[in-house]
Amino acid sequence: MTEKTPLNDILTARIAMAGRITFAAFMEACLYEPGLGYYTSPGRKVGAEGDFYTSISVHAAFGRVIAREVAQMWRCLGSPASFTLVECGAGNGRLACDIMDYLAEREPEMYAGLDLVLVEREPSLQTAQAELLARHRERLRWLPPEIFGTDGFSFSGCLYSNELIDALPVHRVVMTPEGLREIYVTLRDGGFAEEMGEPSTPAIAAYLERIKITLLPGQQAEVNLAAPEWLAAAARSLQRGFVLTIDYGYPAEELYAPQRKQGTLLCYYRHQVEDDPYIRLGRQDITAHVDFTSLMRRGEELGLEPVWFGEQCRFLLSAGIVEEIEESERSTASEKEKLKVRLALKKLIMPEGGMGDTFRVLIQARGVESPRLLCQRRIGG
Repeated sequence: MTEKTPLNDILTARIAMAGRITFAAFMEACLYEPGLGYYTSPGRKVGAEGDFYTSISVHAAFGRVIAREVAQMWRCLGSPASFTLVECGAGNGRLACDIMDYLAEREPEMYAGLDLVLVEREPSLQTAQAELLARHRERLRWLPPEIFGTDGFSFSGCLYSNELIDALPVHRVVMTPEGLREIYVTLRDGGFAEEMGEPSTPAIAAYLERIKITLLPGQQAEVNLAAPEWLAAAARSLQRGFVLTIDYGYPAEELYAPQRKQGTLLCYYRHQVEDDPYIRLGRQDITAHVDFTSLMRRGEELGLEPVWFGEQCRFLLSAGIVEEIEESERSTASEKEKLKVRLALKKLIMPEGGMGDTFRVLIQARGVESPRLLCQRRIGG
């Protein structure tokens, strides 16, 4: 049964006026309509009380390992007196807090010159972020999303995101005997319906050509034009340093493989997977897997050199999660607590049934000659 929300009337009126809209426009409204979208309305999205888990939800060690790598990035830049850490899509600030706690504790010289900048489209989250990051308040500031990527903001350091790109709006396409067609959202019998038409922009076909992908007849797929645009904004702001992207996805040849005939679009509501994006508008998450090939190609055009790309499990193992496990085992915590930590960290790194193989990590750099990062170490070496 369709659960009507305030967005239903808004989108119905919008589509009635235009005749139809792209799925990207529909998804943009469902996720980011001011005050009504999934990510722009108050409410817990992540964790047991939300709709899905992320690596941040599992254990603070995830952020601590990222912090170890960020500290290594600082050293690759020559241990500068000032270093800016930028998180895009900061949520409630949990990941930033885990990173900053580690740096304050273990890297005092770096921390003394550290600035943390949070970019978040939901203004009500600022209170939660400020509370979590209270001990780092002197290091913390917020950047309005509209300033990101403009002349009003530039920095040297590291920009990171965790599960941001998968929540950017996507165009949906299908290959037909007549050629590539786009899936639009229209109205029919009092509800939302889909119809095919010519692509809304030549950028869609150009995107697929750039990554050398030809869909098979009948194959559906998503094209995320917003992701390269976001990366371009990041590149405009980054003077020197790194971009670290963590998300679930694949290289293009895997993402658009013939076996994914229906694409990767999914919705999440109260930890249940849902395949209907036309219900609970603004109250369920809508995502699509990330095309990392496009991010790497666009990055190179923007002067961002790929430094490392691979599964989250390999990144975590090389960058320091083993050390986190060892420290936990040496701690004075009870055996029950130590077991809880071991099980949580196993979920982060296990390829089967965990997050280790589903998620990928991409690190790109500008103005850093032959960086030597922790994740480049051989596991066990």
